[in-house]
Order: sequence, then C-alpha cells, then structure tokens
Amino acid sequence: MSSISALNTGLAGIQRGFDALDRDARQILKATTTGDPEPGHDLNRSLIYLKVDKLQTGSAARIVEVASNMIGSLLDIKA
Repeated sequence: MSSISALNTGLAGIQRGFDALDRDARQILKATTTGDPEPGHDLNRSLIYLKVDKLQTGSAARIVEVASNMIGSLLDIKA
C-alpha cells in the first residue's frame, strides 16, 4: 500500500468515524431529552457505539499520522 493510499484510507476512516459519532450523539440526545430513542436503539447501545466509534476514529487518525510521517521520511530521503 502506498503512503498516499494509506493517507486517503485514514482520512476516509476519520470521516466515517465523525459521521458515526454524530449519529450516536444525536441518538443519545434524543433519548435523554425526549425519552424516545429512534426505533431499535436504546441509550445503552448508543453509548457503546459512541465508544466504539471513538476508538475507530482514533485508529484512523493514527493511520494518517503514520502515513504522514512516512511521506515526510520519503521526502527527506529524496532531498
């Protein structure tokens, strides 16, 4: 996998993670303010998903960090 491809994969993972975190937060807000979560979702499940999505987003951010460092190292070698 090239550095650019890894960087793009990481950025896509961050975007998916933020989308999922937004969804989780909205479900938690709805459950705590109206007492009526979306059908098929309860507060506990949304809280668990929030934690899982946080870890996924952090992992994607780490991919971006490593790919960025790799690109920097490659540029240093070329120079």
